[in-house]
Amino acid sequence: MGVLSVPAAVRAILLDIEGTTTPIAFVKDTLFPYIRDNVQEYLRVHWEEEECQQDVSLLRKQAEEDSNLAGVVPIPPETGTREEDSERVIEAVVDNVHWQMSLDRKTTALKQLQGHIWKAAYTTGQVKGEVFEDVVPAIRKWREAGMKVYIYSSGSVEAQKLLFGYSTEGDILELFDGHFDTKIGHKVESESYKRIAASIGCSTDNILFLTDVTQEANAAEEADMHVAVVIRPGNAGLTDDEKSYYSLVTSFSELCLPSSP
Repeated sequence: MGVLSVPAAVRAILLDIEGTTTPIAFVKDTLFPYIRDNVQEYLRVHWEEEECQQDVSLLRKQAEEDSNLAGVVPIPPETGTREEDSERVIEAVVDNVHWQMSLDRKTTALKQLQGHIWKAAYTTGQVKGEVFEDVVPAIRKWREAGMKVYIYSSGSVEAQKLLFGYSTEGDILELFDGHFDTKIGHKVESESYKRIAASIGCSTDNILFLTDVTQEANAAEEADMHVAVVIRPGNAGLTDDEKSYYSLVTSFSELCLPSSP
């Protein structure tokens, strides 16, 4: 793509994760299949723990709210302490999780359990967060130039910190000044980007947002944020109009920071 000059007003760079810092394939082919393949074993091992029971209660409540949806799997309450009773509930939780994931749902209950399963996987070394090889050197360079760097992802802040804390490049959390998830607002809503700027303590005009999703780029631009669309292997293709409209980069190394005055 060549070189993209970062506007002089920019003081902070806001990064998406999936398809931007990290291959979409890692999320699609590693993280989510890990949940599907290991949720039953995780529940059996951690069933008596309070955190696990809280996760199950939240999923049960969500299943009740979903009772009018086709295919929903209800989660019965435990009626006693018998092992077969626990196993019956575990089977229902597993089926419910698989059902929600098949619909690509993002309920708080599902995300909370997924986060806890991933935490166990990361901390035991069964999973390592993948980042593109240009990411760490580029961010170090930006930080040396005085740039602040933040993450904004639909994945929870906890999941973000696990990915970067247990990455293929080691613990790289020190590279980020802060993390945002959809608690601050959805990524396709321009108000979310205004809230992020307010939280950082600068104007939206002082931020450059890098994402692979044009709807997100559009929302950020509506909030007067600078944007660039990232093209990575495995990302969705762009239309000719999108290619001509947006600033495009294929590597973080293509960003040219403004010279210090």
